[in-house]
Amino acid sequence: MAKKRPQSKGKASTAFAGGEVPVVGAREPCPCGSGRRYKACHGRAAAQAATELVSRPFEGLPGEADWVALRELVPAATVPLRLAGGLPEGVPAVTLATVLPMAWPALRREDGSVLLGLQNDTASGDLSRDLADTLRRALTAEPGNPVEARRAPVDGPRLQDLLDLDAPFVPEVHEGFAFWLPEGEAQNASAEVTASLERADAAAVPTVRLSGVDAAYWCEVSEKNHLRWVTTVPEERLLDALARLHAAGESSLGEGTRLVGSFRAHGLTVPVWDLPSTMSAADTEKPAAAFAERLDTALAATTPLTAEERRARAGLTNRQVTLN
Repeated sequence: MAKKRPQSKGKASTAFAGGEVPVVGAREPCPCGSGRRYKACHGRAAAQAATELVSRPFEGLPGEADWVALRELVPAATVPLRLAGGLPEGVPAVTLATVLPMAWPALRREDGSVLLGLQNDTASGDLSRDLADTLRRALTAEPGNPVEARRAPVDGPRLQDLLDLDAPFVPEVHEGFAFWLPEGEAQNASAEVTASLERADAAAVPTVRLSGVDAAYWCEVSEKNHLRWVTTVPEERLLDALARLHAAGESSLGEGTRLVGSFRAHGLTVPVWDLPSTMSAADTEKPAAAFAERLDTALAATTPLTAEERRARAGLTNRQVTLN
């Protein structure tokens, strides 16, 4: 005869009433005292909160589009971050970085400064909460040590709670990953960090952030170059506007360029253009700025799409992909 499962006691024991229930193994008794296994009791809510996807994790942060670009498009870049309550004693600076040595989530340097890595696996469906948890732990880590990955508390703060929302967010794109090491410290780096730096530098795709258009990034690849432009315009409005321009023959950035489609990333839409291999980032500045003006005009249009514009929109939609 199969053993009967323990019956629920109906109420949690007073030990954790109104407080945080510790995380234990999924098959262990729930610490709340219900008599059920953790996975069938408080672990169920924790798992749901950990996997529920936040489609726009950077919404509400200054430079949301650049956050998405640095997460998905840019190999090497940094941004100084300001905290809402100011920097803690002993932490001279906090810097967001696209990626860190050995894919560390964060690093507390010997001088007490913090590097926070953006391009890391996330343990939950809320990237902002995971990054905030890593940042908080980095601020109190022992100098000279990386911060390990972990599952963030489901009720923990998000980046929107920790960062100064009035601070500018202006990425600095780098040719390589020399920013990993303080100036003059390359000779003191461990063999592991040095090897990681060399691999990262070799794999980095040359990338430039355009100065005249927000969150637009030029990159150089083997056979052609690309422009990838992260926009916060709602997707349906953006696709309508792009369709109007495409049908009118005004969606390119000049001779030899082509709007090839778009992709979605963290709730935002990113149009992509193919560029000739001879078209540099500097060459792209004026055509991109001119396109931005045409796009503003198209976004302001309120007339229904024509048959040709609807066909153009269908083509753009068919070429969309979603990264996350």
